[in-house]
Amino acid sequence: MHVIEGFEHQPTHHCVTGSMLDVYAFHGCAVSEDMLLGLGEGVGAGYFRFKGTAPFFGGRAEPEGGSVALASARTGVGVRVRKSGSDAAAEKALLASLAAGEPMMLQVDMGFLPYFDFGGEEYHFGGHAVVAAGFDEAAGTVTIADRDEELHAVPLEALRQARSSTFRPFPPGRAYWQFDFTDCRPPTRDEVRAAIVNQARAMLEPPIKNLGVAGIRKAATEIPRWPALAEGWGLPEALFNLYVFESEVGGSGGGFFRFMCSRFLREAHGMGCGDALEQVAEAFHAVAEDWDRIGTMCLTASESSVPENALNAVGAALAAVADREEAAWRAAMAAAGGGDASGARGGVLGGASIGAAAGAI
Repeated sequence: MHVIEGFEHQPTHHCVTGSMLDVYAFHGCAVSEDMLLGLGEGVGAGYFRFKGTAPFFGGRAEPEGGSVALASARTGVGVRVRKSGSDAAAEKALLASLAAGEPMMLQVDMGFLPYFDFGGEEYHFGGHAVVAAGFDEAAGTVTIADRDEELHAVPLEALRQARSSTFRPFPPGRAYWQFDFTDCRPPTRDEVRAAIVNQARAMLEPPIKNLGVAGIRKAATEIPRWPALAEGWGLPEALFNLYVFESEVGGSGGGFFRFMCSRFLREAHGMGCGDALEQVAEAFHAVAEDWDRIGTMCLTASESSVPENALNAVGAALAAVADREEAAWRAAMAAAGGGDASGARGGVLGGASIGAAAGAI
């Protein structure tokens, strides 16, 4: 396995911010993965049902222009996202970059990467990101850095499939990112505050009811009705998907990205971005623990012979965490100078008990 000189991989939490972290570190630009997620306004919530596939329920947000571009701008890094029109063009650009000693961040469908084990089931998610960090011409393999500690030798053909996958809802389209670290710098306090306020506003005032706190509440009311809504998917599959996206297994760092958000807020507090941010960080840590409990509920239900019996409890747990999310985001906005914290349905650490809902299963 060949690795570009100077490239050092470290285990990470989320595929996009983790890939950015590896590329940033290669260029000597010191910033934490949690800070990259926060600066990119990457924490959110979205619930969607697509025809013929299990519902999608994720804890990421993608602001206008993209989270990668926004985090890069707030650290003085130039970035361009490109999409190749053919496998040949994509491979040519990749190998040229690696030959020049420059790692490349790629968007891929993880279902085609041979180092993932999906238990014999076919699974596809084309919103995954990795870093290509070397090419072994004799073996015909590209060295790939993912969230885990190991580097992976991936055959060119498998990488070609992963990059050109057409599986929905996130076909990767052979996308890749090119960075310019000439003016790399730490983010300013104003930039960090803006990131906090914008994420809070997106969660509290989403443009559609599928997003933000409203999206969590939509999921809470719809999940108990899944048996009547299922078309081309089963309850065990849908519940297992919820577990994956809410847990560290799916690349959220655990807690639906809220553990990462909590650490970002603590880092912001340490920068002097708001005295109350430390308490808000504690609130998000508690919310993250609630999300982990919901994920465990979903996993247990997915393995049950009667998964439908758990749907009401899952819905109730989501309704409770939605109230705590609303309170926490209002507090975050106020702490960062974006407005008051009024209007929440419960205190920052309030809301109904997720543990009580879990006990209903």
